[in-house]
Amino acid sequence: MQDRYETILVARHGAHVATVTLNRPEARNALDTQMALDLVDVFESVATDPGDLRAIVLTGAGDKAFCAGGDLKERRGMSDREWGLQHLVFERMARALIACPVPLIGAVNGAAFGGGCEIASACDFLYAARGARFAQPEVGLGIIPGAGGTQHLPRAVGRRRALELILTGRPFGAEEAMAWGLVNAVFDPAELMPVALAAAEAIARNAPVATRQAKQAVVRGLSMSLADGMAFEIEAYNRCIPTEDRREGVNAFNERRPARFTGR
Repeated sequence: MQDRYETILVARHGAHVATVTLNRPEARNALDTQMALDLVDVFESVATDPGDLRAIVLTGAGDKAFCAGGDLKERRGMSDREWGLQHLVFERMARALIACPVPLIGAVNGAAFGGGCEIASACDFLYAARGARFAQPEVGLGIIPGAGGTQHLPRAVGRRRALELILTGRPFGAEEAMAWGLVNAVFDPAELMPVALAAAEAIARNAPVATRQAKQAVVRGLSMSLADGMAFEIEAYNRCIPTEDRREGVNAFNERRPARFTGR
């Protein structure tokens, strides 16, 4: 992971939490090729070596937009080949977000349309600011959601609701998103990042190996049968048994003190 990027800001909050901020406020944080490449670098680096990182909060710069979707000004005039090559980068970005081994919390501070809704949906869970809006309007542009939107949205809100939203392209608000299961909670804008960071810090206090294994068990298990998911859960559980953190957790409980987890 680099220290500086052209289109995103990466900051550390304490020893184990990071924020990743989509930083093109002049373009409502629209997703262009460079932003996708920057996100690929960050999240593939985390997948390769999370180091002491235990949670990430993903948000947008400013108070208008989380991410307004693909940058159509950049795409104007692209040939079919150029469009396809750019989309390969977007696909790689989506896979990198989904494969992030540490918990990824979305803090949706404004509009999350098109690719922005897909980036948000790729997070493990979402908090949204009151007034934030979501949409998958791609069919009105002659395309379809292509960075996970047709997969994440039905899993979050159900088949029928997702088809309604994708086929009509209509926007929906943060409160609707919460009622339907896409968003976990809605907060006043000033509260959004403090709440998201508090959740990240709570996660970071837990045993990192156990946290990563629990995430994998849930995410991968959802694509399996119940029997296969149970078997995968046991494999993930068994990875925790020989860790120092498992012994520290039990000792701390019995000694009535906070656990000091090291990730080993």
